[in-house]
Amino acid sequence: MRGLLAFLTRHPSAGLLFVQVLGIVLYPLMDSPAQRSLFGAFGLVVLGAALYVVRRGPWLTGLALLLALPIVVLSIMQALRPDPHWLAITAALEAAFYFYATGSLIAYMLQDQVASRDELFAAGATFTLLAWAFAYAFTVCQVLVPGSFGAISDPADVRTWMELLFLSFTTLSGVGLGDIIPLQPMARALVMLEQFCGVMYIALVVSRLIALTASVRSDR
Repeated sequence: MRGLLAFLTRHPSAGLLFVQVLGIVLYPLMDSPAQRSLFGAFGLVVLGAALYVVRRGPWLTGLALLLALPIVVLSIMQALRPDPHWLAITAALEAAFYFYATGSLIAYMLQDQVASRDELFAAGATFTLLAWAFAYAFTVCQVLVPGSFGAISDPADVRTWMELLFLSFTTLSGVGLGDIIPLQPMARALVMLEQFCGVMYIALVVSRLIALTASVRSDR
């Protein structure tokens, strides 16, 4: 346990990546409203982990805190008494926070000419943060523009969070659209923006880290 804590202290981006992936694995197992509320509490853990990692970047941590505080309050309110009117506001704030955290981690990875081990973990954590940010943006779009997203099964239903997160990951990774598709113009615009971000993230950030890692190995 001490070794694990020491590792996470040296590499907080690894901890953020772990809790993000854990959330993806756990969410499909939560079916009841109480379990979904538990996942909302888990989302606050992710929020805290992201805040802890963001402070390593050159961007102002105060702005991240300013975004995080109302998210915590609204998330607790949603867990106690779900309200669709507050859902869009909460999701919009969460999207803004995760976009900000993504930008901060990218700045952290680009601020020097050394690809540290934590920066390599940050590359994975940043990818998941960006996917979650767009999933929250899809949630806002779905609330404001009903019928924004369709699916092969139950096309008229409102898409769940897991479905929107699945759409976000498939779009960002460039593997193509699956059974969840954007139907309305605003939804398609958001998907196109995510496709562009996915390509540019690989081209600019990941390729730079690979080049730095290769140059260090060649120098040895």
